[in-house]
Amino acid sequence: MPSKSKREWREKVVEPTLKRFPERQERFETTSGVEIDTVYTPEDLNGFDYVTALGYPGEFPFTRGVQPTMYRGRLWTMRQYAGFASAEESNRRYRYLLEQGQTGLSVAFDLPTQIGYDSDHPISQGEIGKVGVPIDTLKDMEILFQGIPLDKVSTSMTINSTAPILLAMYIVVAKKQGVDPEKLEGTIQNDILKEYVARGTYIFPPRPSMRLITDIFEYCRKHVPRWNTISISGYHMREAGATAAQEIAFTLANGIAYVQAAVDRGLDIDAFAGRLSFFFASHNNLFEEVAKFRAARRLWAKIMRDRFGAKDPRSWMLRFHTQTAGSTLTAQQPHNNIIRTTIQALAAVLGGTQSLHTNSWDEAYATPSEGAVTIALRTQQILAYESGIADTVDPLGGSYLVEYLTDSLEREAKKYIDKIDLLGGAVAAIEQGYMQREIQESSYRYQKEVETGQRIVVGVNKFVSPPPKIEGLLRINPEEAKRQLERLAQVKKERDNIKVSAALKKLEAAAQGSENTMPAFLECVEAYATIGEMCNVLRRVFGEQKEAIVV
Repeated sequence: MPSKSKREWREKVVEPTLKRFPERQERFETTSGVEIDTVYTPEDLNGFDYVTALGYPGEFPFTRGVQPTMYRGRLWTMRQYAGFASAEESNRRYRYLLEQGQTGLSVAFDLPTQIGYDSDHPISQGEIGKVGVPIDTLKDMEILFQGIPLDKVSTSMTINSTAPILLAMYIVVAKKQGVDPEKLEGTIQNDILKEYVARGTYIFPPRPSMRLITDIFEYCRKHVPRWNTISISGYHMREAGATAAQEIAFTLANGIAYVQAAVDRGLDIDAFAGRLSFFFASHNNLFEEVAKFRAARRLWAKIMRDRFGAKDPRSWMLRFHTQTAGSTLTAQQPHNNIIRTTIQALAAVLGGTQSLHTNSWDEAYATPSEGAVTIALRTQQILAYESGIADTVDPLGGSYLVEYLTDSLEREAKKYIDKIDLLGGAVAAIEQGYMQREIQESSYRYQKEVETGQRIVVGVNKFVSPPPKIEGLLRINPEEAKRQLERLAQVKKERDNIKVSAALKKLEAAAQGSENTMPAFLECVEAYATIGEMCNVLRRVFGEQKEAIVV
């Protein structure tokens, strides 16, 4: 045991020593405002016996991981987010990434697809294929996955407002390949609440949108049982400026709302909760990020067991995908982004992620080039096979600092969740603008810290150098948009429009009633109805959400 208490040591040794370094007298704290002490000892843990309380990986409350062997049994899924220009170009990128050792697909859709407009709609002009792949009809989806056996890969699709349509397309493509939907593995983001908070690609008001989400829960439980029906996302809220504690709290609060909606529908919690998944960002503060993942896992386990009464341990598990932080990538000295991404990926793995996307260094300029995305994938592979961090489970577990931060973040997140409960839950809190205001204030504080130099960003406000000359960026060929419009026109000409009209009428009837909408979506997709046509039906029934001004 030390010969003196921590307080005595700080007063007699640390404080006199620090006076010799006046340039390092700033306040040290995490992005969530947790003050960081010089050193941590068992005294900081209030005498808590962490050896006993932490337990083992794969056991409640899963602080140390959701599987007993974690990466000793199987490495995380390396899933690079990709999609651009056209279904053909995106298909080529997927095949390339699979050849390079990627172990799962992650599909990015263009903006018109995300907000339910066809490529030939005036609002889509200039946006076709820019931030993802354009999907108008089943024909595009068939091309997107051509030559990729859907019973052999796990596919994640980042889509929310139009999630039931894209899922229906994926199921139909699988059937055309001869793959039983019961064998399909993957995730659909399907998280509309965070769109109202931070991202903005919503179409319908919150409550009918929640109905569509629970329709997917109910349908997949019966017909696509291995599919993760939602990826409850903190990533986009963090990108908008949320702190680590807010990311945990707002994500889990949204998760509570989805679970409650499904329970209110009459679904047995243990029949669907095991297919819920989560999606977090990983930022630069290594230890805070590791603690964030551990705290989120522990808090969700308690929520599911104690609040909802779930009995199956699989229902208690918070399984999550991680993406490194796009908002931290800088156009100044862009190759520094490789180091940032490596730190963030390291935090995700040390925190126990189930799958991981690493951003490319050139994303501050354009859609990632093939060379940049290869480096991003190699970053994961080097961490997996050369660093040793996958050799043992929760290697930072028991660290005084990490356990202190884990506790601190859990407590702070719980305070936010309690506040949201008082406001009436996540939907009501969003309608009142609570989450939006909290994130805006955090974002403002962060930006002021950068502008005043209180927070250093290398190459931006310190260690600055002349702007670099960047070559080899990916440019989207405008001819791809023309080809997309030609294909859409051809599909509309060749399909059975009487069949399309009948299918759309069935969708309208389902939306007006209370039956599950997924069978109607599937029928529309099989008839080659467009995303825009299906969404227009729902716009007539549900109305459209208008952007709220948060003050």
